[in-house]
Amino acid sequence: MTPTDFYNILTEQGFKLSDLQKRQFERYFELLIEWNQKINLTAITDKNDVYLKHFYDSAVPILQGKIPNQPLRLLDIGAGAGFPSLPMKILCPEIDVTIIDSLNKRINFLNHLAEDLGLNGVHFYHGRAEDFGQDRNFRASFDFVTARAVARMQVLAELTIPFLKVGGKLIALKAAAADKELADAKNALAMLFSKAEESYTYELPNGDSRNITVVIKKKETPNKYPRKPGLPNKKPL
Repeated sequence: MTPTDFYNILTEQGFKLSDLQKRQFERYFELLIEWNQKINLTAITDKNDVYLKHFYDSAVPILQGKIPNQPLRLLDIGAGAGFPSLPMKILCPEIDVTIIDSLNKRINFLNHLAEDLGLNGVHFYHGRAEDFGQDRNFRASFDFVTARAVARMQVLAELTIPFLKVGGKLIALKAAAADKELADAKNALAMLFSKAEESYTYELPNGDSRNITVVIKKKETPNKYPRKPGLPNKKPL
């Protein structure tokens, strides 16, 4: 997908990019490649692949109407180089974005990126989701949590649901169908008072399959979740 293909497909789906937004995506690509030589941000470095598999793929929840361009709070867990939340932010500037990542080098990149792109309403924190999930400044504070290829749902639910307001939604982006993951996570979702609202596959313009699973928080999360760092992965609910 060339940048021009990217712009045209977004226009067809109701998102005509301004010159500023086009420059932001172009500069995002340049900085991603530049910093990737110093720290491991992505294995995808071909420009057309970055526009398809990072920028377009990240934008799908916006393009499909899952997240509106409104002054809402979105948390991205384990965003790495900023996917999917920062392409979403470029498309929908009203969204307030917070990213938590366990590697400080990536946080340094994100701070530099946001400053270079002139992004406002973005906040980056170094640490573990399990710790921030017990912090009253973060817990039950977000309208949406996004996670792209972070962990299987049984683990991901515990790492993300505590951050959501009641009625808030987790949007999990994965490369493969999530039917078995959802079946395995049935107990975890019940214990966290949340429910899978929908799960479906779609295709990128090149034919690659992807999955989106949407989980809604029904009631306040019990105080004991998330458990201490490492436990959700070692002993899934």
